[in-house]
Amino acid sequence: MDKVETMDRYLSAFKAFAGNGAAAAPAWLQELREVGISQFAALGFPSTRQERWRFTSVKPIIEGAFAFPGSAPRVVPEQVAGYVPEEDALRIVFVNGSYDEGLSSVPELPAGVAIEPLARALERDDERVRTHLGRLASMKNPFTALNTAFAVDGAFVFVPTGVELKQTANFIFLSDSVAGPQVSHPRNLIVVEDGARVRVIETYAGLDGGSYLTNAVTEVLVGDNARVDCYRVQRESPQAYHIASTHSKQRRDSWYSCNPVVLGAELSRHDVWMVLDGEGGEGLLNGLYVMGDNQHVDHNTVIEHAKPRCESHEYFNGILDDRSRAVFNGRIVVRPGAQKTDSKQTNNNLLLSEHARADSQPQLEIYADDVKCTHGATLGPLDDNTLFYLQSRGMSAKAAQSMLTYGFCVEILDRIEIPQLRDHLEELVKNRLEASHSLEGAG
Repeated sequence: MDKVETMDRYLSAFKAFAGNGAAAAPAWLQELREVGISQFAALGFPSTRQERWRFTSVKPIIEGAFAFPGSAPRVVPEQVAGYVPEEDALRIVFVNGSYDEGLSSVPELPAGVAIEPLARALERDDERVRTHLGRLASMKNPFTALNTAFAVDGAFVFVPTGVELKQTANFIFLSDSVAGPQVSHPRNLIVVEDGARVRVIETYAGLDGGSYLTNAVTEVLVGDNARVDCYRVQRESPQAYHIASTHSKQRRDSWYSCNPVVLGAELSRHDVWMVLDGEGGEGLLNGLYVMGDNQHVDHNTVIEHAKPRCESHEYFNGILDDRSRAVFNGRIVVRPGAQKTDSKQTNNNLLLSEHARADSQPQLEIYADDVKCTHGATLGPLDDNTLFYLQSRGMSAKAAQSMLTYGFCVEILDRIEIPQLRDHLEELVKNRLEASHSLEGAG
C-alpha cells in the first residue's frame, strides 16, 4: 500500500467515523476532530526529507494497512498484574484503545478529583475537558493531528487546587493483533491546578508478538506551585509500531517530570514538548532506552523556557545492541526575557555491537543574555580503561561489562521517585539485558 492509498484509507475511515460513532459528539469536539483530519490531510505522512524526521522512516507504518479495532479480545486480570508495580493500585486499563471496566480498579477519590476514561468525560461534555483538550498538543505533527481526528478514549486526570493525590494513577494500554494489524489512538489529558500534586504512570504493552500501531498523545497542564510526575513505560511487542507525543505547560513555581523508558516496539518515536511558562518553574526530562535486534527508537524533544528563573534538566541514556539504532534530537529554547535560565541537556549512548548506531543532535537556541545552559552527547563502547581497572580487581571480563552496562541504566532509573516502579523497571531492564547476553552476574 503506497502513501496515497494509505491517506485515502484514513480519510475514508474518518468520514465513516464522523457520520456514525462520532455523530453524537458535542459541536466543539466535532470541530476539533475536523481540524485534526484537515491538518493531517494537508501535511501527509512525514518523510526523511524533512529535518525532524531525517533519520526515521515511517514507510513500514504507511505500508502496514492497520485497521481500526473491532471487538476487544478477552483479557484476564492475571495478564494485567505484570504491568502494575503496586498491589491494589489505582488502575484504568484499555484494550485496543477501549476502556475495560472489568480490568480496572478505581477507589474512592478526594472531592473534585477525576481519574477516569476520557470517553466517559466526553459523554457528559465535561467542562474541564472542553476547556483544555487540544490546547497544548501541536497539530504540526501529522500523527498528532491524526490522533486528534480520532480522539475517543484515553486517560483523563483532574486534580483541583490544593489536593495531593496519595495514590499513583496507573493507565495501562494493551494491544494485540489477533484480528490482524490494528491501530489505536489513545488520548490523555492531565490537568493539575494550583498547589496540587499527582503521580501518573502510562504503560503501553503488547498482548502478543504481532504487528499493530499505537499513536498516543498526552497533554499535561501544571498549575502554580503544583507538582506532576509522569512515568512512561513502553513495552510494545517486537513487531509493533509506537508513535507518541507529550506536550506540557507549567505555571509559576511548578514542578513537572517526564520519565520515558523504552524497551519495546520495532519502531518507536516520541516527541516531547515542555514549556516552562511561569517564573520559577522546574522541569525534568529523564529517559532510558534499551534496544536490540533491528529496533529503532527516536526521541525528538523541545524544552522551551518562556519565563525567567526557570530550571530544566534533561538526561537520556541508551543501550544499543545488535543492529539497533537510536535517534536523539534535543532542543533547548530560551525565549527573549527568560533571564536567569538554568538548563542542562545530555544524551549518552552505549554501543554494545559494532553494527549498532546512534545519531545525536543536542541543540541550544538562546535569545537572552543572562543564562546558564549546557548540552552534550556521547556515544561509543564501554571504556577499556574502566574495564581493565575492574578486571585488575579480580572481576571477570563479562562481570565487569555487566556491571558497567547495568550502571549505565541505573543512572536514569535512580531518578524515579516511586520505589515500587523503580524496582519493577530495574527487573525489566535486567531481564532484557540478560536475554541479549549483555548482563551476567550484575546487580
